[in-house]
Amino acid sequence: MTRLGILLSGRGSNFLALHAAIERGELPAEIALVVSNAEDAPGLAKARELGLRAAAIPHRGEPGRRAHEEKVLAALRGAGVEWVCLAGYMRLLSPDFVAAWPRRIVNIHPSLLPAFPGLDAQAQALAHGVKVSGCTVHLVDEGLDSGPIVVQRTVPVYDGDTAAALAARILEQEHQAYPEALRRLLTEPWEVEGRRLLFSPGNRE
Repeated sequence: MTRLGILLSGRGSNFLALHAAIERGELPAEIALVVSNAEDAPGLAKARELGLRAAAIPHRGEPGRRAHEEKVLAALRGAGVEWVCLAGYMRLLSPDFVAAWPRRIVNIHPSLLPAFPGLDAQAQALAHGVKVSGCTVHLVDEGLDSGPIVVQRTVPVYDGDTAAALAARILEQEHQAYPEALRRLLTEPWEVEGRRLLFSPGNRE
């Protein structure tokens, strides 16, 4: 079973979706550690309720990003983490952190990347008048929401949408896309060519 490390800053709904997929036997992995930079993160409390190993590693009060990341790295390595899953982790990872798990850090973003990276993706989508939005699971590289795309799911954008309404509809798809993407990464052959992540032809869905 692949040992996962989860990084979150808030409620961690995508973490719970991954946990549920593991419990259903759909994802051949185990959650070795849940880490949050926010001591009061609801996702951290939920992890403890589920009996999972969890740690708060606050970034506030640290002299810089490197000092904070060194503590996070030490915790993940101490737990034997093999893959890192970002689940609403509101901190940009440094190149050194990414290099510690090359092509083994996964993130989910509420837009059809490369469109609308960064914060407030749903509001960006509405402001641009797009008719289709969705979510993207991607490998993390040194850029902002710029790594190779693994899975995307779409949702329609309605004329009367608000950012909150669109976000809720996208979130439903996130909870399906993240376990699907991680399952495929862990169980199917794949490679990265340029910016593209390609699964072996015989395994494409």
